[in-house]
Amino acid sequence: MINIILGTRPEIIKLSPIIRKLEEKNIDFKIIHTNQHYSKNMDKIFFEELNLPNPDYNLNIGSGNHGEQTGKMLINIEKVLLKEHPDIVMVQGDTNTVLAGALTASKLKIKVAHVEAGLRSFDKSMPEEINRTLTDHISDYLFAPTENAKNNLLREGIKENKIYVVGNTIVDATLENLKIAENNDKAISFFNSIADEDYFLLTLHRAENVDNKERLFKIIKNILDITKIYDYKIIFPIHPRTKKRLLEFNLYDRLKNNKKIKIIEPVGYLKFLLLEKNASLILTDSGGVQEEACILRVPCITLRDNTERPETVEVGANILVGDNKDKLIKSIDIMLSKKRLWNNPFGDGKSGEKIINIVFDIR
Repeated sequence: MINIILGTRPEIIKLSPIIRKLEEKNIDFKIIHTNQHYSKNMDKIFFEELNLPNPDYNLNIGSGNHGEQTGKMLINIEKVLLKEHPDIVMVQGDTNTVLAGALTASKLKIKVAHVEAGLRSFDKSMPEEINRTLTDHISDYLFAPTENAKNNLLREGIKENKIYVVGNTIVDATLENLKIAENNDKAISFFNSIADEDYFLLTLHRAENVDNKERLFKIIKNILDITKIYDYKIIFPIHPRTKKRLLEFNLYDRLKNNKKIKIIEPVGYLKFLLLEKNASLILTDSGGVQEEACILRVPCITLRDNTERPETVEVGANILVGDNKDKLIKSIDIMLSKKRLWNNPFGDGKSGEKIINIVFDIR
């Protein structure tokens, strides 16, 4: 029996192909949701839209400082695992939920499967880098999306017989759910009401960007400046963490009062897929959005100095600009004129099935 531990929107999305395969193959599983993302639009709606079973456990951890949040998760996850006695715990990605789930399982001598293993930004100031690295080193099954990721693991001394290159489940999820989105009346109606002209799509939530007042100020100033240069609207689904910081730093009104910037509340996955697919350009600091943009062949500019998705840069789908205004403007010019002919480096859309077959030795 397998316990899937998740806690955020990207985890729900990227684990959805695996959950569907578990159901299809009648394999016993339970979903433990830490509720690290705890608002309806940030998690519950994704279960509904993706037609996934409701979590068997909601731990209601919510937000908090890293130590507090992770500590609460460890305590509560342990109670569930002691009750359920799973053979395997599966986690995905690099959140506090991932580290807490893997660490709890490891200490209880339960095998750990890490989906999306081996990603590295090589920036240990990022909490996500610590989470993903530690999780990899206590996992029994390491499902790497690419050869780059596998090589990262090998360089760190992880045994090759634990590592499986399976592609990334984001390909499965993106391709499956784009078809649903394009035939979903609510998603189409929403898109038509929001995107009435050419636009850039902006997402911003990483701690190193939004919790640093000086850096956030630079990024917001750059966004405001490009509205003076380019004849595009900017659609900005605002993350609760980002909105809180923008208000705290007195930056929110500067965006809200700009006629070219349309701030909207977080949206469901199907609606967001349509926003991504039809954008002229995506500006983001999200790892998952970098991947989705690459898969959908939408030019992407990443508002970070590094990325754990270097494949997106290597194939020409993405450029890193950090908070540098001149680099941002130059990159926008490059990406708007680029032919969208790059190859998808993240697999064939069958990663979920490959993972389940490996874990349960289905031949």
